Amino acid sequence: MLSLALGLSAAQAALGLFSGSMVGFALGLVGGGGSILAVPLLVYVVGVASPHEAIGTSAVAVALNALVNLALHARKGHVKWPCGLVFAGAGFAGAWAGSTLGKAVDGQALLAAFAVLMIAIGLYSFLRRGREGEAKVRLSKRNAAPLVFGGLAAGALSGFFGIGGGFLIVPALMMATGMPPLAAIATSLVSVASFGAATAGNYALSGLVNWPLAALFVLGGALGGYAGAQAAARLALAKGRLEASFALFVVLVGVYVLARALLV
Repeated sequence: MLSLALGLSAAQAALGLFSGSMVGFALGLVGGGGSILAVPLLVYVVGVASPHEAIGTSAVAVALNALVNLALHARKGHVKWPCGLVFAGAGFAGAWAGSTLGKAVDGQALLAAFAVLMIAIGLYSFLRRGREGEAKVRLSKRNAAPLVFGGLAAGALSGFFGIGGGFLIVPALMMATGMPPLAAIATSLVSVASFGAATAGNYALSGLVNWPLAALFVLGGALGGYAGAQAAARLALAKGRLEASFALFVVLVGVYVLARALLV
């Protein structure tokens, strides 16, 4: 069987594919934040025993999915490349440092801290939904420093927790440059791919990536992302409610992860 050839049980393979599809569906439906569910799904649904292996595996999937979505946005001209490359370049160093620190932290303590971040981000996303940015922007002396410092901070958090960090990167790009939401979402994918690559590479050097599971997660993410995008098109008028519902869902998952981590 394919699952045995990949070194996984049939249940793990199916759950990995399903979990990836759930993350992809969330990303396609609400346009960001879905990757924060990857680690909890790998730990509590797929059954990855090591939180560190779950982080390393999710980082691979997040980076590859970001590249696919980046190509789609680039073809439509939504990406602000100069701003994105400055932010991503600084963030790569931050992600490497953050992931190095994350590997040294106890797995359950890391999950607890991750849960607190989920709750904070869920609440922040709920409060900021529907906001608009300014018009055209480009790299300048005025926004270069904010882009560098914002990239370092977002990269460090992304690497430490093993997440794509789009929910951190998008508001950081908007604050640093004033770019509108669509451009910020598209441009953030440059950094999501960069941060994910740094984190995945760092964890891979320590043997903390389950490559077959990552491949299934990416495949599921592609299938789920397509379904989510189709659903988003049909539910465009309810986008604000969808964003609010997803933000509250992230808070609830964070509460669950925190409870599990503290009770171990």
